[in-house]
Amino acid sequence: MTESRTARKAHRSPTPEPATRPARPRRAAAVLRRALSAAAALLWTALVVVPVYWVVVTSLRDHADFTGANPLVPPTDPTLANYRTVLDGDFTTYLVNSVVVTVAAVAVTVVVALMAAFSIVRHAGRWSRLSFRLYLLGLAIPLQAVIIPVYLLIIRMHMYDSLMAIVLPSAAFALPVTVMILVSFLRDVPRSLFEAMIVDGAGDWRMLFSLAAPLARPALVTVAVYDGLQVWNGFLFPLILTQSGDTAVLPLALTLFRGQFGINVPATMAAVVLSTLPMLVVFVLARRQLVAGLTAGFSK
Repeated sequence: MTESRTARKAHRSPTPEPATRPARPRRAAAVLRRALSAAAALLWTALVVVPVYWVVVTSLRDHADFTGANPLVPPTDPTLANYRTVLDGDFTTYLVNSVVVTVAAVAVTVVVALMAAFSIVRHAGRWSRLSFRLYLLGLAIPLQAVIIPVYLLIIRMHMYDSLMAIVLPSAAFALPVTVMILVSFLRDVPRSLFEAMIVDGAGDWRMLFSLAAPLARPALVTVAVYDGLQVWNGFLFPLILTQSGDTAVLPLALTLFRGQFGINVPATMAAVVLSTLPMLVVFVLARRQLVAGLTAGFSK
């Protein structure tokens, strides 16, 4: 009986293996996705690079070449006359005003926001939570909605048509997002470090400048670059709160260049390139700290 069962099992047909799904459709779908991603990346790169390329190339043309040649073809006879025309004007004054306004506004914003964020993180209570919510509420207030009250305040403070009239409102409107970023960063600092400094007899000011500020350097650089870009490119405050050419900054001065040169587009593009170079240099110098600040806390 046992031998007959064994013989039947031996003669039984083997169980067919389940059919595997062909891998070719999967590979085709993956290749299609990569191709679509590459096409989207090339399209986005073109949308970003082509306008910048046009500005730089146009600034190197003379007026006759600009009106008669293909705008995307490099100039046959590039010239720096447009840059000389811009620098011979009041461009240096506008550049210095922009640097002063940007540095002052960023310094005020970073110092005040660091102290506010440290207080919110270290003294967790009802008033700290309330103050943090008030800062977050500032993110929902558009600049255009309060420009008239800001204008009246500047008039009452006798600061109209001065650089300080641009610095203070710019710093005030940069505080909410700066405080939010610094609070998020300081919350990731281990509490044991603060407790160790308290045991050593350190007070709040020493912990702020000896512990919180050095550890938050990537975040400080990030908010400084971000706020600097916002202030540097700001147009509404200089337009409303200043009047004379001595207090004009670069975004407002570009409109003056346009009126000064009439339809001389190459000279206007030269002014645009010169006004972009300072912030480009700052971004290149601070790119490592900027990336560290933007990615801090993502792996925790």
